[in-house]
Amino acid sequence: MNPFQFNRRVLLGEAGVGLGAIALNAMLQGDSVACADHSLARHLQGAHFPSNVKSVIFLFMSGGPSHVDTFDPKPTLTKLEGEPVPASIVGNVPNIPRSGVNSKLMASPFSFQKYGKSGIEVSDLLPHTAKHVDDLCVIRSLNHRIPVHGPGECVTLTGSGLGDRPSLGSWFTYGLGSEAENLPGFVVMSSNTTGPAPQRPGWGTGFLPARYQGTLIDDQRGVPYSKLPDLYSTADRRKQLNFIHWMNQQHLTQQASNSELEARIESYELGFRMQMTAPEVLDLSTETAETQQMYGIDQKPTAEFGRHCLLARRLVEQGVRFIQLRNGGWDAHGALKGNHTNRAKATDLPVAGLLQDLKQRGLLDQTLVLWGGEFGRTPTTEGNRTGDSRGRDHSPAGYTMWLAGGGVRGGQVIGTTDELGYVPVERPLSPHDLHATLLHSLGLDQHKLTYLHNNREEIPTVLGGEVIQEVF
Repeated sequence: MNPFQFNRRVLLGEAGVGLGAIALNAMLQGDSVACADHSLARHLQGAHFPSNVKSVIFLFMSGGPSHVDTFDPKPTLTKLEGEPVPASIVGNVPNIPRSGVNSKLMASPFSFQKYGKSGIEVSDLLPHTAKHVDDLCVIRSLNHRIPVHGPGECVTLTGSGLGDRPSLGSWFTYGLGSEAENLPGFVVMSSNTTGPAPQRPGWGTGFLPARYQGTLIDDQRGVPYSKLPDLYSTADRRKQLNFIHWMNQQHLTQQASNSELEARIESYELGFRMQMTAPEVLDLSTETAETQQMYGIDQKPTAEFGRHCLLARRLVEQGVRFIQLRNGGWDAHGALKGNHTNRAKATDLPVAGLLQDLKQRGLLDQTLVLWGGEFGRTPTTEGNRTGDSRGRDHSPAGYTMWLAGGGVRGGQVIGTTDELGYVPVERPLSPHDLHATLLHSLGLDQHKLTYLHNNREEIPTVLGGEVIQEVF
């Protein structure tokens, strides 16, 4: 029957079924996986082994923070400042990038010192994060082969430089769902959007159903269009949504499978629930002045990212599964000293505040925190700049990221790059290894979390990665 040709009797009968489905949908919200609806329950696979970790916060530093200026000190660079790359290094270090070999070596303009009981060295760029070094697992030997921002960001966030695969957040919500009944399971916030443009695949679903995509939130304006218009009551909105839901379901019955339409249907319901929950979660005025100062919200340089980090903690408390905080502007081809100083001023205190707040609230053990960018930067200068105008080129061949919380054994360093910081010479690891490790932390086996696409059982790590067991 044409869904747009019906009489009063059919309308009343079908509407009754539709309202029953809505009631069932509401009851399903309270189950153990907090599914969005009964069709979502069919997709969720659940954890493959026990884990106390419930959420992931990815502090993504877009543009490529320099590893040799943050967490991977290289005294040899200081000794060889301004000299060409030694022939011995070029000859003895395998897979050293040809680009930049003829450039002059550049010592870090920042000093390093040991922190904590572990004595891990951290740059004076990040004095606040350094205080938490005993909670950090620093991985200094990550590497891949893509030296361009867009594809590099896609590799970091999806496992493929093509931008055609599901993002990490989508895989997590596909596998585990979310405990947040009235908020998205996957939330994205972006700050300092200068530099390389955000890559939509980083919060997209690829070939997974569209319902698992990330929801972009503006901490100042909230979720776009989620506020009820003036003179419009909740009851009015409920009636409208009931009718839209029924119409969409009629249309969906004519479709063999349409994940975009299914996601749109769910988005209406989620939007309705968010109108009551999101404003409260996004309202930071309920936080104490002491807490806001911990995140640097009271200071101009740290206010924006501080708000995002504090919201990340509040979202974790609500059961949101995956939170991605993207901070741009780390691309320092020139004026690296000024660039990294400014980016560190904006992010260091908020990151430290997040770690401290999670820990004192007993949330760090159940929250995995990851910090890093799409690659690092070369130990040589780029071009013929001099003095403080000097910068570094992209270095996917060797770079650093760190993890904290979520069962991670802090106060340790995994992997080593060569004496200049070009490439790993001990424990080389790929983004796929890192992704496998993140999944493992939340009780997911990369080889069991599958989705049939084009007659192939796809896994989150593309062709597989190694779980970095020593992380735990």
